[in-house]
Amino acid sequence: MTVGSSAVSTTPPGRRHRRRNGRAALLFLAPAGLVVFGLVAWPIIRTGWLSFHRVISPLPTVPTESVGLHNFSTALTDPALISAAGRTLYFTLVSTAAELTFGIALGVLMAQRLRFRWLLRAAVLLPWALPTVVNAAMWRYMLNADYGPVNALLTQVGLIDGYRSWLGTPLSALHMIIIADVWKNTSIAAFFVLAGLTVIPRDLIEAAEVDGAGTIRRFFAITLPLLRPVIAVVLVLRTIEAFKVFDIVFVMTRGGPADGTQTVALYAYITAFSNQSFGYGSAVALLIVLVVLVLAMIYIRLLTSSSGPEDR
Repeated sequence: MTVGSSAVSTTPPGRRHRRRNGRAALLFLAPAGLVVFGLVAWPIIRTGWLSFHRVISPLPTVPTESVGLHNFSTALTDPALISAAGRTLYFTLVSTAAELTFGIALGVLMAQRLRFRWLLRAAVLLPWALPTVVNAAMWRYMLNADYGPVNALLTQVGLIDGYRSWLGTPLSALHMIIIADVWKNTSIAAFFVLAGLTVIPRDLIEAAEVDGAGTIRRFFAITLPLLRPVIAVVLVLRTIEAFKVFDIVFVMTRGGPADGTQTVALYAYITAFSNQSFGYGSAVALLIVLVVLVLAMIYIRLLTSSSGPEDR
């Protein structure tokens, strides 16, 4: 007994304290962990299981059939999915490029010493503050072929000779969705750029002014290179979000007309919930997740390459 009690007493008090704290932390984190597992991990696991089966109903009582990799092989050769992927890629490239370009311009403008600079920043922030569904519904109303204010304004100023159905053709509808997305998300790019401009040393700008460099030359020689890490963050984050676009397309066009605005995320939704092909829809969803993971890896790579050696 003496030996045993002495052995127990030799345990450092700090270690016992850390163990008790660790058990208490696990106890407090357990409810949050269960919630995260239920809301994130379990749906992913369930989707992975469905993707290897032929499922016509998500109810557990409905029989399923294992099909192996058939759903994935079908998805990779599905003309409708390939077309949706092409539209998604076009949407991603055009919207991201436009948001970055306008975001840089707005960020530089907001950084100027203007009299009502606070009002300009509030106006720029407003589109981003709107929920995406509200933004999409607003643009759907403005582009209405019969009573939309866009047609009324363009007709009155003489830019068009009659009302047009902006959402009536596939190419026009896709471009209108891009405009709506750019209008909303340019704000976040602009504020990223504004934050990057605040850390640029003023001495560099003043030295360039003394050397006789004009505004445009200072921007391309000093400001833009120093904004490269911020631009990399905006570029890749917006690329990932644009590739996953769903809600703005669903509200404005439901993927029409003639599936001309259907993206990969919307295609997965329609396949699973409208066509009742949950196994195939789950496979498409997993392929989207894999693409997003690849984009995330590119994101990390770009951030690493954009940071200086002292930041690595």
